[in-house]
Amino acid sequence: MDNKRTRFEGIALPYTAALYHVALRWTKNPEDASDLVQETYLRAYQNFASVSEGTNCKAWLFTIMYSIFVNQYRKKQREGPVMSNEEIEQKYYSSLNTMAEQELNIKWVGKEVEQALDQLPEIFRTPIILVDANGFTYEEAAQVLNCPVGTLRSRLFRARKILYVSLKECAQSLGYLPKKKSEL
Repeated sequence: MDNKRTRFEGIALPYTAALYHVALRWTKNPEDASDLVQETYLRAYQNFASVSEGTNCKAWLFTIMYSIFVNQYRKKQREGPVMSNEEIEQKYYSSLNTMAEQELNIKWVGKEVEQALDQLPEIFRTPIILVDANGFTYEEAAQVLNCPVGTLRSRLFRARKILYVSLKECAQSLGYLPKKKSEL
């Protein structure tokens, strides 16, 4: 039993900060995030005997945490209004101008980005948090979310479009994007 505990501590505990960061993003509440991480580690420890050598422990822990989040916390969250695919497409393509795709990958910080992320429906927010904010590969994030990689890519594409539309004016005011010709 002591060997199990020592092995668990060595393999799983290094991810505590990463788990808490994502849990806080999901729950938007420090106490709920702590509870979510604690429940994740409890379930992980209970099932640690089933983990074989070479298992991606990080993805395994995040999979457990996401499952708990969906089952216990998702009902508490409020979903923002969801735009139709057509509306998102129209707003996205009408605002792109002639920018190169590399310019869309600017890293911003600030309350505007936090607010835009918070307004995303959870189904789009979680892939952005895992892949763009925490560096998960598409395969790892798809495993955590228990969905095909293609579905994950589609959600990321849509989430990025929604964020672009939400943050366009802020980006223009900060000089990251050119202003409309009528505003020059």
